[in-house]
Amino acid sequence: MLVPLYEAVYERLEVGPATRLLGLGCGTGLALLMAAARGASVTGVDSCPERLALARERLLPDAACDGTRARTTAGTRTTAGTRLVDGAPGDVAAVAETAAYTLVTVFEPVGCLAGDSEGLDGQLAAALRLAGHGAAVVLTGWGPPERCATSSVLRVATKLAEPMRSARSWRPARRDDLEEVAQRAGLKPDGSGRVACPFGYAGLGSAVRGLLSTGVFDAAIAATDAKQVDKELAEALHPYRREDGTVWMPNVFRYLVARVP
Repeated sequence: MLVPLYEAVYERLEVGPATRLLGLGCGTGLALLMAAARGASVTGVDSCPERLALARERLLPDAACDGTRARTTAGTRTTAGTRLVDGAPGDVAAVAETAAYTLVTVFEPVGCLAGDSEGLDGQLAAALRLAGHGAAVVLTGWGPPERCATSSVLRVATKLAEPMRSARSWRPARRDDLEEVAQRAGLKPDGSGRVACPFGYAGLGSAVRGLLSTGVFDAAIAATDAKQVDKELAEALHPYRREDGTVWMPNVFRYLVARVP
């Protein structure tokens, strides 16, 4: 879904063989794969074993094809310039290497879960100790709610989580979310951009599963039950169903490029 965002960022920063990238919350590894295809050396960190397993499937089979030997050390797998680390994104001690990182990315939308700011601040503080002077740090987030069709659907998560008043419930993006994070981290803004990232699904069922996999609805499920969340989410998606049964939601994402002083 966020491929246009990854492409725009990598094109702007001229990601290539000279790039040493550290991806915080790398998820299933698609953004890392795209950077590696440009010749970058990439390291990904994620706390979700399931998503990291998918990242390994994407990134490690290439080594098997070209005969490069993969090694596993202290939860880290390395092959052909690619490293995947089990652990919280803020626990970056395991990824330290001699050469400093030239690019740090946070492709998980900043600010979509209320109460996440402190955790992100800690992750960035740890990561920036491994980045060189002038290294680029990319923060991303949802665009204005009126330009993101998915915002209306994600409001279901907030409504259903209300009984628990969960600090992890979804909230709409604010205008200065990215700048505030950069300022707290001591970074110097160096440009920003907006990218259209429509969410498309083959059908209602796949749309429900895809949105649930983001974790945004976890608090809602805990407050009610999975069946209720499925039902209300499916209802919220109906306006975006096409005649052929597919689901299409236009969105705009924003990114901020900042520099390590």
